[in-house]
Amino acid sequence: MKIRTLKNRLLLSFLTVNIVLAVSVFCLGYRVVCQQIFERTQKQVNRYLDSARLFYASEIENIGSRMKLVAYPCNIDDFDLEHLRKVLDIDYLVRLTAEEAPHCESRIVQKVLETAAPVGGTRLVSREELARMPEDVRKRARIPIRDEGAQEPIYLEGGMVKEYAIPLFDADGRLKAILYGGRLINQDYSFVDKLRILVFGEEEYRGKPVGTVTIFQNDIRISTNVLDEQGQRAIGTRISLAVYESVIHQGRRWHDRAEVVGHWYRSAYEPIRDVDGNIIGILYVGVLEEPLRDIAARILFLFLLVVALALVLAGLLAFILAGSISFPITLLLEATQKLARGELTHEVPAETPIEELNELARSFNEMSAQLRQREESLKISNEKLAELNKSYLDLIGFVAHELKGMLASAVINAYSLRDGLLGMLNFKQKKAIDSICRNLDYLDATVKKFLNLSRIEREKLEINKQPIFLRKDIAEVSIQTFAKLIEDKQMTVINRIDPTIRVNADPDLMQIVMNNLINNAAKYGVEGGRIELSSRLLNGKVEVEVYNDGRPIQPNEIPMLFKKFSRLDNPEKKKVKGTGLGLYITKQIIEAHGGSIRVEPRANGNAFIFQIERK
Repeated sequence: MKIRTLKNRLLLSFLTVNIVLAVSVFCLGYRVVCQQIFERTQKQVNRYLDSARLFYASEIENIGSRMKLVAYPCNIDDFDLEHLRKVLDIDYLVRLTAEEAPHCESRIVQKVLETAAPVGGTRLVSREELARMPEDVRKRARIPIRDEGAQEPIYLEGGMVKEYAIPLFDADGRLKAILYGGRLINQDYSFVDKLRILVFGEEEYRGKPVGTVTIFQNDIRISTNVLDEQGQRAIGTRISLAVYESVIHQGRRWHDRAEVVGHWYRSAYEPIRDVDGNIIGILYVGVLEEPLRDIAARILFLFLLVVALALVLAGLLAFILAGSISFPITLLLEATQKLARGELTHEVPAETPIEELNELARSFNEMSAQLRQREESLKISNEKLAELNKSYLDLIGFVAHELKGMLASAVINAYSLRDGLLGMLNFKQKKAIDSICRNLDYLDATVKKFLNLSRIEREKLEINKQPIFLRKDIAEVSIQTFAKLIEDKQMTVINRIDPTIRVNADPDLMQIVMNNLINNAAKYGVEGGRIELSSRLLNGKVEVEVYNDGRPIQPNEIPMLFKKFSRLDNPEKKKVKGTGLGLYITKQIIEAHGGSIRVEPRANGNAFIFQIERK
């Protein structure tokens, strides 16, 4: 074919430009689709790991709950421990007298001796301890380590257990004995398989589970449903150096794509710590990448076909009917713009004298219909994700609610010990009890925050508005609540809130708001500084300001303040415990009342200001 003619040159030029454009669009589209799929999947994996952590903790608590149900109502001396172990479905059960307990290797037992309260957690057991356990338990702990280049097989030393210990007291309230027991995690696949089915279902891809869960002892897999090339559980294999450095050495969560036993997964890892806070293992959750890439490939293949068809039709029509097709093309351009804006119901009329244009219009309409169908599919997927998120929030709410009840009893007992209601304490004991009380107060506040978070996220935050005096009913209560913290930092509180001002709000929720603001002011304010509360009327609403002396918040830090689980990255903030939920919950409560909240950095401090409806 000669290319010197204008017709052929135009055709060749048009084809060249459009082929280059199609390839570019295809490559860009493939990258965007893959990025979106993998980013969403990674966020899901992070949420799966949160659920796995809570489920792991609940497994330990379940062991303790079953032990308490059996031991506390009865005389443990009358029980056959071996029979009781089988009833409790654990691998070992030991009773130690108060004289034997100090010599026990278990730090969990030692914690019970220190606190006289039940303690559960994860710990490493030595070869000597394993030697005293049943034979089947010892065999499970013996895992060959798959190190490349090893001349002889190397076996894992010791094992890792989920353990719980409870104190037993005589009639006079003296510690009589300690009962402790647990399950060996090594080659115990019940937890990882149960969690995989709970989170991912039983979905498989080419013989491999799509979702996987693993527990590591240090950096070695000891319980997993990740399969190796032979289709066997990949126990005895190690994690990558990058994950090891981040999780084991630095104690940070690691989440990214990772190669796991020859296959790529969207993964999340976090450290498992013993009761002393030492990192002894890793909890892993991952999703296989292969099905995600196949989904992206199918989407992009369909996209390529549609683009190619559109290019062919457009080329033919542009070359043959340049003048007569201007108006239909204009209509098609307008429809495409509407489609880009999300108007998927718009259709192009297929009633032109040119059949090719009619075909192009029908193809466009078919593509629009397919996009609508895909949008419905995405809607269904989003609904499924919403259900999964609801399950996650329900789990948070359930765990927080259960912990709240248990913590209430623990706090009462701890303060009773501290205040001498249960007997006099020496200086070291009182110092230890003071530390326990502070930690219990922090844990109680954290549990309440997670319970409030669960209610907010599930939109179950009930608001019972009533007239309340802002100063007497709310502000003064909060100041009294944090009086000790304020006194310890030698801060001065100035309460300028008008005692006559009343607001229309839920008293319990407003108490949470004021507690969070005054607590923040006390924690992050400078020693010897001041906290000043004030109020003013503004456009029929009440504006309340909580100010504290301290380092002014930087402009780039303000957008992070009211985000969930967000904490400012500065030395002052790192010294103070926190969940990053207080200000997020405060903002949600204020907005649920129809108000607003903001922060204003000052020359020598910061002011948090919220508006709420006046009574």
